[in-house]
Amino acid sequence: MATITKDIPAVKPAIDVDVLTSIDPNSLTDSYVYVHCHYQNVYDEMFIRIWQTTFLIDRVSGSRAKLVHVENISYAPVWTHIPGNQLYTFLLIFSSLPKDCKTFDLVEDIPQAGGFFVSGISRNEQDVYHVTID
Repeated sequence: MATITKDIPAVKPAIDVDVLTSIDPNSLTDSYVYVHCHYQNVYDEMFIRIWQTTFLIDRVSGSRAKLVHVENISYAPVWTHIPGNQLYTFLLIFSSLPKDCKTFDLVEDIPQAGGFFVSGISRNEQDVYHVTID
């Protein structure tokens, strides 16, 4: 059972002014891009994975948004098992795209055949997307 003590005074942490002034103001407005990927497994079973060399690439500037987090899929070299004949969904979270980006590609840049690639994704205000992986 938890004990609640009411007589402990609140302590405010000290603010290190040197650290505060060294924070890049652009990092405070950083956002993320969420890509929900849908893959229809037509085989009895399948294994997939995502490489950390997966990017969103602005079609005009070539700027790359880096993959920062995944859910429901493993990073290579570990494989994720997908049951047969089932729609499988996973989430990729990327760093922000340039503000003037209108269209981008999802590119898994790997040293072998079979990397994920979705071309010509139109940018939206929410930066949340649903794509079908073929």
